[in-house]
Amino acid sequence: MKKIFILTLLNFSIFSFAQSPLEKGEIQLNGGFESSNWATPIYLGADYGITKPITVGLEASYQTYNTYGIKVNILGLQANGNYHFNELLSIPSNWDVYSGLNLNYYSYSIKDSSSSITFNDDKPIGLGLQIGGRYFINEKFGFNLEFRAGNVSSGGKIGVTYILQ
Repeated sequence: MKKIFILTLLNFSIFSFAQSPLEKGEIQLNGGFESSNWATPIYLGADYGITKPITVGLEASYQTYNTYGIKVNILGLQANGNYHFNELLSIPSNWDVYSGLNLNYYSYSIKDSSSSITFNDDKPIGLGLQIGGRYFINEKFGFNLEFRAGNVSSGGKIGVTYILQ
């Protein structure tokens, strides 16, 4: 038990020099997996530092699955704005805690192979909220976890973050 404690303490002290959140003008890339009831969507996105605590970003996600002869394709596009709480709450620099708003567009295409009927969603635009965090293991690379809720998308996502400098 002592060895595990010492290794954990050493690990945190080594990685405590990472930076976050984004500085003004910096860009970070995000990618990973989202939660879904049917399949596992993948997502890719980028965030841009407007000021030290405020970022804006764009994201795209995609999932497809085929169940009982029904083929479903879902493409999502999202714009978001986040406030990062690190300075306000004196959070250590290797953590990034944020919350914000998002505007979503999702294109659902559902096709029944037996009848060749295709359905497209007639209300694909929605608003939502997100809360999330990142843990940076060095100055450029980290892991992210986010939860969101809204009238078009909800759930969570997990992935990696890379800061371009």
